[in-house]
Amino acid sequence: MSAAMPKATAKQYWDLTKPRVVALIVFTALVGMFLAVPGLPPLRESVLGFLGIWLAASSAAAINQLLDSRIDAKMARTSWRPIVAGQITPTQALVFALILAALSMVILVVWVNTITAILTFASLIGYAVIYTVYLKRATPQNIVIGGIAGAAPPLLGWAAITGMTGEWDWPHALLLVLIIFVWTPPHFWALAIFRRADYARAMVPMLPVTHGVEYTRWQILFYTVLLVVVTILPWAAGMSGLFYLGGALVLGVVFLGYAWRLMNPPDEMYAMKVFNYSIVYLMALFAFLLLDHWLMPLLQPAPVMEFRPQP
Repeated sequence: MSAAMPKATAKQYWDLTKPRVVALIVFTALVGMFLAVPGLPPLRESVLGFLGIWLAASSAAAINQLLDSRIDAKMARTSWRPIVAGQITPTQALVFALILAALSMVILVVWVNTITAILTFASLIGYAVIYTVYLKRATPQNIVIGGIAGAAPPLLGWAAITGMTGEWDWPHALLLVLIIFVWTPPHFWALAIFRRADYARAMVPMLPVTHGVEYTRWQILFYTVLLVVVTILPWAAGMSGLFYLGGALVLGVVFLGYAWRLMNPPDEMYAMKVFNYSIVYLMALFAFLLLDHWLMPLLQPAPVMEFRPQP
């Protein structure tokens, strides 16, 4: 390393991984692990699967910052990031991201299972390359299409535990993916409304920039209605019970209230309130799924022993 290169600290590398975004990602993956089997999942697959998925998500985040550094420099929200601020060089960021990706693949292939490694790698490429390099700059539907990669973590967590060999693994795991996929547009478009001037300056064709704020508000409302419907499916499919259903409906009604109020917001900051609630919503929704998974067996009535006298 030359003397001219900046000395990056652990915090700057940590910031390169988008830790708050990754925390939400790995939380949904963790819930996927616990939902995959009755009771507690096996410890080794849980710990190593979690570590492998976390490393891959962190690698994808670092690659995203590397490829988006030009855009980040033009946006107030991202102008502080380590590459833009000159705290980490592009070369350092690339090496760091590749090390994380390699470690992730080794852990998942050697100690978890091959299907999890394949799905995780596909998700990494989908977000870090296909979305960041092409979709983000090509279409105002970038979030919708690219959301497929961002919605994968529950599937990755499920695969880490079961290897996707069970009869109901794919249908049930894909329901969790569908929830995050439908959640992504109202979540991100609320932020895009508030930051639309930044996106316009950076020439990123986000929906509020290309189609206007009012159209985007209608899209947020439409996707929120669809989200409420989709979140009922785990109960309808029998993978969760009434505890989850009640929680999902309450959370969904509140989200609908936010989306409806966004149609005629009291101030410019209201879009950020919708964005912030969407994060709480997803975390709470998956927490309800997890609690319901553990509560359902406890709430089942004990079998009644029938006494039959011997003849």
